[in-house]
Amino acid sequence: MRQQPSAAFIAASWIALLAGVVAYNIGLWNADMELNEKGYYFTILLFGLFAAISVQKAVRDQLEGIPVTNLYYGLAWFSTLVAVLLLVVGLWNATLTRSEKGFYAMSFTLSLFAAIAVQKNTRDMKNTEKEEPRNPADYNNQGRL
Repeated sequence: MRQQPSAAFIAASWIALLAGVVAYNIGLWNADMELNEKGYYFTILLFGLFAAISVQKAVRDQLEGIPVTNLYYGLAWFSTLVAVLLLVVGLWNATLTRSEKGFYAMSFTLSLFAAIAVQKNTRDMKNTEKEEPRNPADYNNQGRL
């Protein structure tokens, strides 16, 4: 039987995700760069978040014996690496100060890590709901818990 993640870990994961995404976007909003450049960095963040969640799902599916095609598994990893590479290339060539580049790199990394943690927690909570044995005494008169 799997143990449900603690409320503290769930809260910390969500706070980290919100902090990373909000900080990254506040940085973009206040940045002195062209709108197309802001769009580039925003798109990389969205792409990276989706790719990181896909990697977490594919890896977890494989561990739980749920079939995952090699194509999807490979694309999930490839997409995550490409998102990171695109951020690195963009920051390397940007006319930003090193502290700004570091800020974007760290908020991006925090966001990706937190997205994986939030996805893991969500999946763990769903799995523990399915595994819990139901005792008829736990139900009220209307058949609800």
